Amino acid sequence: MASDMSGYTSLVGYFKVLSARPCTAPLVAGVDEAGRGPMLGPMVMAVAAVRPEAEDILVSLGVRDSKLIAPRRRTRLRDILLEVLDYAAIRVVEPHEIDEAVAGESYENLNYLEAGVAAELIRGLLAHCSVDVVYVDSPDPVSARFGRLVERLVGGRVRVVAESDADKKYPVVSAASIIAKTERDRLIEELKNRFGDFGSGYPSDPRTRKWAKAWLEAHGEPPPIARRSWKSWRRL
Repeated sequence: MASDMSGYTSLVGYFKVLSARPCTAPLVAGVDEAGRGPMLGPMVMAVAAVRPEAEDILVSLGVRDSKLIAPRRRTRLRDILLEVLDYAAIRVVEPHEIDEAVAGESYENLNYLEAGVAAELIRGLLAHCSVDVVYVDSPDPVSARFGRLVERLVGGRVRVVAESDADKKYPVVSAASIIAKTERDRLIEELKNRFGDFGSGYPSDPRTRKWAKAWLEAHGEPPPIARRSWKSWRRL
């Protein structure tokens, strides 16, 4: 286990456009996240957009919820998607941003933070092209409420449809899911190179719990990549 905390570079506000083709017609877009639940590492959100007539291409590629695709296949699909999509962008959400939202400091709660980042991604998309509709995977069991929140944060400039399991229903949301997941996987590998192999980062992972306990015993506090607001740390 790496014990040196130096060299950790915060990724706060890390917004990156991955693909932006010339826009000739309104697009259909999807937004999804990866890494909402872990006790270690960032959450990554992504937006993907494509011309409506090109949605069939996503289906033919076998695009679906990223959790249902093997890691190597996800990586290959990401490369293909960035050639097919008319627009794709990501936003990395740091652990301390999540902690502040959970504490009600920066946002009312974690759902509001996710809605705020979704709106940020959508505004970036709207600066590039007009959009007919944005489908969003909803963390709120009352999906319509989450959709209204995102739509309001975007300023009512586009119709937002939020649904639970949208990444299983809409290919463009599945594409966003794959992009978010592969980006988070890449970041997690970078963090492991700095801090040691902490497994998946999820509280249910025995390797993660073992690593976290050893870190606390060695340092007396969670690492800078921890979501300190998670009950998992208090239990340890």
